[in-house]
Amino acid sequence: MRIDPYLFFPGRCEEAINFYVSELGAELQMMMRYSDSPEPPPPGMVAPGSEHKIMHASLLIGGALLMLSDGDCSGADPTAAFKGFSLSLDCADEAEARRVFDALAGQGGQVTMPLGPTFWAPLFGMVSDRFGVGWMVGVAAEPEA
Repeated sequence: MRIDPYLFFPGRCEEAINFYVSELGAELQMMMRYSDSPEPPPPGMVAPGSEHKIMHASLLIGGALLMLSDGDCSGADPTAAFKGFSLSLDCADEAEARRVFDALAGQGGQVTMPLGPTFWAPLFGMVSDRFGVGWMVGVAAEPEA
């Protein structure tokens, strides 16, 4: 059994996909718009004009699967914040951690804990990206010999 996060970006999913591909090097595995569905959505599930929004998409980020959607497109608040979780991103080295952290913090992101050394990692920080998704970015400590 495994757990894969599934995030909903009301009306902003394609923007989020493009951002994560550009800034995190994510690989788009699959993307389906509501208009591409082999079966029509239930009546009232997709607001008129939302047919080209993302019904389902999946990205690989560093080998981890992240699934995304615009959600039900019924008029949910696109500014609603993600709460109660963060995605943890373990980077290969400090340069990668700084690049990723800066990308997530830029363009409207918000730093909640600056990137710096901790007792558990040579570099660790927390940031919410411009979509409100929380990220914990770090570099794993070298095992002691």
